[in-house]
Amino acid sequence: MKLTRLFSLFASAALVAVTTTSVNAEKTTHSFLGVGRANKAVIVGEDGKVNWRVDLPASDGWVLSNGNVLLALYKTKGFPNGGVVEIDRKTKKILFQYKGGQREVSTAMPLDGDRFLVAELGPQPRAIIINRKGEILETTPLACQKKNVHMQTRMLRVLPNGNYIAPHLLDFAVKEYEPKTGKVLKTFPTDDRGRGMRDWPFTAIRLKNGNTLIGCTNGNRVIEINGTGKIVWSVTNEDIGENLFADACGVQRLPNGNTVVTSYHAKGDKVKLFEVTQDKKVVWKYSGMKAGFHHFQILTTNGKALADNTWK
Repeated sequence: MKLTRLFSLFASAALVAVTTTSVNAEKTTHSFLGVGRANKAVIVGEDGKVNWRVDLPASDGWVLSNGNVLLALYKTKGFPNGGVVEIDRKTKKILFQYKGGQREVSTAMPLDGDRFLVAELGPQPRAIIINRKGEILETTPLACQKKNVHMQTRMLRVLPNGNYIAPHLLDFAVKEYEPKTGKVLKTFPTDDRGRGMRDWPFTAIRLKNGNTLIGCTNGNRVIEINGTGKIVWSVTNEDIGENLFADACGVQRLPNGNTVVTSYHAKGDKVKLFEVTQDKKVVWKYSGMKAGFHHFQILTTNGKALADNTWK
């Protein structure tokens, strides 16, 4: 699958004005799509203003190459078990929908050929590929705990090699799967500090260098591990010298090597998103809205669409 080419189109079609707050001399501004329960789904411009909003609670989302917005929905009216929708950004009409068949839908990822990868949570947690008719084309079982459905998995993604990568929160592990068979090819534990630290993996991103970037939610840290699971980079509140981490759910690695992190538990005027460099300097903050985001997608930086927008 030519995923890099597919995702490189996302931001170019989503070149909307955005706003943010910078902490260094050369001002950095971003526009982004933000999703969550309280904020629903919004697009925020580089000027900090909300340019677009739809009243649907979502846990995952993408601005597509056609400018529309793809959302993985929490349980809501018309979607009792969650679902997936594509929304026309101008009219806000639903152009495509899939209603979840179990208890929850946590993530959705666009693929080539008008297909979508979806994580369905419930008695039989699974990765499915669906088409625009809502038909299930492929099913892959996920090897995770079944007692707590909501905490089974979050940002399910397809890797460049075609395998799936899934962060399993209460299993304290990120797993790489063979499609269809569900065979676990690799397991990366996240409980090196002890499970009491609640380093639940929420987002896991396979980087170009082969490493995996993981957002550790309640553990309030982001780690980068190599192919053997060794931590080669990490960042916490102690590293940056201020308490910006507050439930590090979504993360995105930018083309410049910096990492953007969402603090889902941030409320009021506290920082909801921030960008940190490899040497752990904070270079951008966003404090708008009154609640945090589960996940996000940086769309533009200083007025330019991201050339490579796959790493979220």
